Amino acid sequence: MTNSSDSSDSTSVSAARPAPASTAPLTARTARGIDPRGPRFGAALMTVLLAATVLAGTSTTATVLLAIAVAAFALGAVRGAQGTVQGWLFTTLVRPRLAPPTELEDPAPPRFAQRVGLVITGLGLLLGLTVTPVAIPVAAGVALVAAFLNAAFNVCLGCQMYLAIQRLTPGRAAA
Repeated sequence: MTNSSDSSDSTSVSAARPAPASTAPLTARTARGIDPRGPRFGAALMTVLLAATVLAGTSTTATVLLAIAVAAFALGAVRGAQGTVQGWLFTTLVRPRLAPPTELEDPAPPRFAQRVGLVITGLGLLLGLTVTPVAIPVAAGVALVAAFLNAAFNVCLGCQMYLAIQRLTPGRAAA
């Protein structure tokens, strides 16, 4: 998949995620969007990684696992959810076995969610290495809740934050 910009074509909100770019079949207008199942698959993988981090507590293993999560979120923050290792796994191994998506999602909210995950896990890793090791499982736990909600219930907290900020930003209010 290709990298996408953070510009938003869609500002509609559903209960769990932003509305897809279009409900029509895939066309040139929606070609910029991403398969909405990809970020959810990535969240499921992050749920497993972050749960292992929490279970590892304050050990060196937990530090390494959180560093891996930070790197994954950094990739997502820069390249979008589809540009991560999880996105590559979805595109390569999972998506070919699924029916084509009927709708595509605006890539900006999931990319923002990746940035939020990067801040939470990055801060936890930094504090865990410099101040107190307990910051590592705490940060992993916070990120775990968000990843689990996305994977299990299709509720993307970072996406909802993105949409709320868009509504509050002058000149970007929803139409």
